[in-house]
Amino acid sequence: MPLAMNREVFITCAVTGSGGTQDRSPHVPRSPKQIADSAIGAAKAGAAIVHCHVRDPETGKPRRDVHLYREVTERIREANVDVVLNLTAGMGGDMVFGSPEAPLPLNEKGTDMGGATNRMEHVRQCLPEICTLDCGTMNFAEADYVMTNTPGMLRAMGGMMTALGVKPEIEAFDTGHLWFAKQLVEEKVLNPDALVQLCMGVPWGAPDDLNTFMAMVNNVPSTWNWSAFAIGRNQMAYAAAAVLAGGNVRVGLEDNLWLDKGVLATNAQLVERAASIVTNLGARILGPEEVRKKLNLTKRAPIAA
Repeated sequence: MPLAMNREVFITCAVTGSGGTQDRSPHVPRSPKQIADSAIGAAKAGAAIVHCHVRDPETGKPRRDVHLYREVTERIREANVDVVLNLTAGMGGDMVFGSPEAPLPLNEKGTDMGGATNRMEHVRQCLPEICTLDCGTMNFAEADYVMTNTPGMLRAMGGMMTALGVKPEIEAFDTGHLWFAKQLVEEKVLNPDALVQLCMGVPWGAPDDLNTFMAMVNNVPSTWNWSAFAIGRNQMAYAAAAVLAGGNVRVGLEDNLWLDKGVLATNAQLVERAASIVTNLGARILGPEEVRKKLNLTKRAPIAA
């Protein structure tokens, strides 16, 4: 296919994630205040969108408590810098099996399964502009951990997002996830102006080689908006690859802890590095209000407690 570079690019910063990175870098934020402060710093550095998980403030382990999301949301909304808020809705589908000879009962450590309404409660209360919809089930990195998102669960959660007026960011970890996302649009569960995040290099989804990446890109409908990222050392290479292929950029500590070899990064530094790549390619970086207009987003305050 011909080169179709994107000349107007928005940057998303994935601030903290839910992986076990909290003890690998002092810059990975844990508390709602730390997460919000890091998100605000990323916005000041050029991120139009911040994608937020929450963690246990003491241990740094992933959580999905509504009060933690509310505090992050309120702190970001009250800041003196504007930014589009994207909250994860991916948690609550974590299944850890027992041994290969005795897969059941499930291993309670790491297993966290919730219903659609339960998984969406923080979104209902916080009303971010965007929330994520992990559009498939996959073996995920660790040997016996499965990220589960069944068709029924995705139809239910996607319908709730549409009804709330919160735009789903379809997180696609492989081509089949895009296939099902197109089915959700066809069924009118999701609106036709869909938003996709292509997630590259996450074991055991789509590898981050460029042939696979372009296969993913070529499966995104031309009327949809999309971004892409790769984890680890290829994060910044994918900032360039995404722009050159016609998309937008995601960076952040959820996906990569390093600025350079031996140098741990902050979210703001990763955004600054990505912004320099984007502008050196000749593209313009969009601000949050431009992104709201482009993606048809509505900024709202959380519902009253």
